[in-house]
Amino acid sequence: MNESTNGSPAPSAAQTTADPAYTVRLVQKQYAWWKRYIDVQAPYRWNLRRLKPGFTLEIGCGIGRNLKHLAGNGVGLDHNIHSVDFARHQGLKAFTPEDFKKSEYCGEGRFDSILLSHVAEHMTQDQLEALLKEYLPFLRQDGKIILITPQEVGYRSDHTHVEFMDFAKLRAVIRKIGFQPVREYSFPFPRPIGHLFIYNEFVVIGRRTRRLGDRG
Repeated sequence: MNESTNGSPAPSAAQTTADPAYTVRLVQKQYAWWKRYIDVQAPYRWNLRRLKPGFTLEIGCGIGRNLKHLAGNGVGLDHNIHSVDFARHQGLKAFTPEDFKKSEYCGEGRFDSILLSHVAEHMTQDQLEALLKEYLPFLRQDGKIILITPQEVGYRSDHTHVEFMDFAKLRAVIRKIGFQPVREYSFPFPRPIGHLFIYNEFVVIGRRTRRLGDRG
């Protein structure tokens, strides 16, 4: 883990998630030589697929790891054009937010699920609420929201993280946008392991409790 002596993440070349250096970091992490021989993504791929997300809009798709897990059954958005370009070069459907609005996928009720994986912690709760509200029109009425965030060690590993998003905070945001949390769990290990294992995650799934256009 890249941390300074006081426990906070050490500085790196990427100051924001939109920087080219952030894309380089993602590529270096995901395509490390040893990962060519060990399928470290296997449990996370299994976890996402078992949620049966259907045709998925992934907000903050990065270089396309989850889009690969979805086996082509998804569209990704990212504000980092360098990450979007990398994902596209792998044959994935990825767009900047501006390009998405001009694409064939920009249609009301087009998606079965909205996925944010390791995105919410890069913003505040208010910003997360606003982001989800912006893209809710593209979700089917009976669609679901899937939020995945890092636990303690994972949160401290990246200096671009802004707010620690645990079950309580994710639950609160989901309710504010008119959804009901229907499932939450720690993955791949029980919750206490998040203090020790960098890749332990919070997973929260929400379903809509009120129809689009309802007041409140």
